[in-house]
Formats: sequence, structure tokens, C-alpha cells
Amino acid sequence: MGELVYLDHAATSWPKPPEVAAAMMDALQNSGANAGRGNHSLAIGAGRVMVRARNKLAELFSVSNAQDIAFTQNTTMGLNMAIKGTLQPGDHVITTMTEHNSVRRPLEFLRQTLGISIDYIQVDPEGQVDLLELQRTFRTDTKMMICNHSSNLLGSILPIGEIGDIAKSKGALFLVDAAQSAGSLIIDVKKMNIDLLAFPGHKGLLGPQGTGGLYIAPELDLIPLMQGGTGSQSENSGQPNVRPDRYEAGTQNGVGIAGLLAGVTKIMSLGPGNIHRQEWELTQKLMEGLSVVPGIRLLGPKLGSERSGIVSFVVEGQDSAEIAHRLDRKYNIAVRAGMHCTPLAHKAAYTLESGAVRASVGVTSTEEDVDRMVAAMLEMYGATSVG
Repeated sequence: MGELVYLDHAATSWPKPPEVAAAMMDALQNSGANAGRGNHSLAIGAGRVMVRARNKLAELFSVSNAQDIAFTQNTTMGLNMAIKGTLQPGDHVITTMTEHNSVRRPLEFLRQTLGISIDYIQVDPEGQVDLLELQRTFRTDTKMMICNHSSNLLGSILPIGEIGDIAKSKGALFLVDAAQSAGSLIIDVKKMNIDLLAFPGHKGLLGPQGTGGLYIAPELDLIPLMQGGTGSQSENSGQPNVRPDRYEAGTQNGVGIAGLLAGVTKIMSLGPGNIHRQEWELTQKLMEGLSVVPGIRLLGPKLGSERSGIVSFVVEGQDSAEIAHRLDRKYNIAVRAGMHCTPLAHKAAYTLESGAVRASVGVTSTEEDVDRMVAAMLEMYGATSVG
């Protein structure tokens, strides 16, 4: 079968750079104490790692003050912090059909418990929104606009700069889900008018699972998702007002954050623009190769269009889960099949009943990986002539 071909980077990047594992081991052995919970050398060392990681993330996202970034366990936690910490009874929210359940479920929970109202903007077959329709959807009580930077099913990339301009002109907050873009697409929270940015550490930033963050614009005061120990203002019964302590109750994942720092450092040395270009070229090669498989339908942007490192597809008459299973067991190729936690995107793509197979490339992906994926699909399902 050959070595493993890993094409599931949209779920978690793998393998991690050696620097990430080394940084985590160093933190575990040499600064494995609680940051901000003591003045001994181990605690101070752990705190320094967290400061460096926060600063590096601020540099990546063009955040003026690193204290405006709160560490989280993942993107889902960041999105919940942003949504539940902001919305109040009667608020109106606009989002899109391509959102992950990490957006949809908190919103629907607040619809049931607080009575918020939600508009899900339709997307075209390539995953794009009509910006004129978006503008018309804003109301006087619209509190927030939420969208992903890139769809985890379709690979489409939304024009978040333009959407941010619209939200700002309408007086609404702009929350961006950067689960599929952080590390490979340029994100500038100031230029793009982003008020809240939720991002994972374990995907494009090459860090370990259990890491992520939320950027919170300095003028916002979210209701904290959790209350508890922070190591600061312990004499007060309420959560501290200082950042980032206000949003980081409890012991943080110091070892994981050390790995995240190493991952972000690696990303910045490579350059997000260069990473995106490499991933785009691989997706084009993959799409071109898969296009000759009989009965296949590629989802999202057409060949030659902008997209992230995701290529999802269905094969007529074939079960998506069975395709992924065969790729794994017979060819040692790791992809993902199913709903991908985004049923509304599947509804838009007319794959709600079948699900889809998703192959996603990353920093470590190669042309050989793509060639093996294409060869496996052709061997399983044959080929049709093109041209």
C-alpha cells in the first residue's frame, strides 16, 4: 500500500513539524507549571511562553494589542464565547448556509432560549454569497454578521474584507470563523473590519489539538463564557476586567500553547501566501485528475477558481463512506466522508442525503500524494476519456 497519504488537513494538520513536538517536550520538562499562578521560575517560564505565543498570533493577524487574543481549546470554544458573550434577547443575526455547526448550533440554542432571530444567506453552487442580497438582509436590530472565511465542505473563500465593510457600514459586529483559513490565507483584523476572529491551533497553524484562540476587538466587552480562577484580582468575587484574564478562567494548556507557538513560527517563516499558493496548485492537480472518474461531481469552485486546500466530491451511485473506507483500507489514503458538521452547506450542494468525500491538502502535502489519490480513484471506479 505504501506510506500513508494524509489528505485530512481540514480536520487536523499532520504530521506536525518536529519543532512543535520539541517545543512541547521542552515546556513539559522545563516550564510545566501554571502561568500567572506563582512567581517561581517554572511559572514565570510558562508565562513567557504564553506571552510569546500571543505576540506571534497578534503579528500573524495584524492585531495591535496581543492582550486582545484569548486562548481557547479550539475554534468551537472561541465561537461560543463570541456568540453567547454578545447576543441578547431579540437580537438579529445574519450568517450563511456554509457555516459549521459550531456556528449554527450556538445560534439555534440562543434562538430557543433568548428569542434571537437568524437569517441564513443562500450561497451559489460555488459557495459564494450575493453581496447585494447580504446588504438587503441587514435590519435595524441586526447585532452580528457571522461567516466562515473558507467553507470546510466546498473550499470556497468568502470576501471577508468586503463583508466586513458591509457589516461596519450597517453598525453590526463582524465575527469570522477562520477554522479553514488561519495560517494559509492573509487575515488582517483591522483592514477587514473584523471584530471577533475565532481560530484553531491544530489545523493550518500546525499546533497540537486542544489549542486555539479568539481575537476580541478592544472596544468589546463580552460576557465571559466561564468564570473561575485567573491568578489575578483573586480578592474579587467577579471575573477580572483585565484582558486576557477575563476570558481565560482556569489553568491554560501551557504545553499545547508552546507547541502552537512553534507551529505559528513555522507558518510565518514559510509565509501564508506561499502556503496558499502551494495548496491551490495541489487542489487544481487533484481536481483535474479526479474529473475523469465516471459519475464524479466535484463540489465548490470550478477548476481555476480561488479555493482553499479542500476538494470534496460525490460519485453517482457510490456511498461516500464506502469510498473513504476503501481508500483507507486498500490504498492507505486518509480522507473524510460524511456531513462534515455542516448540513446547510450540504443542502446548498445537494448532497444532504449522500454526504461527500473530502480530500484536503496541507503544508506537508505533495504531488505524489495527489497522484496516489487520483490513481486509487481511477482503479476503483475506472476512467472516462476527456477532450
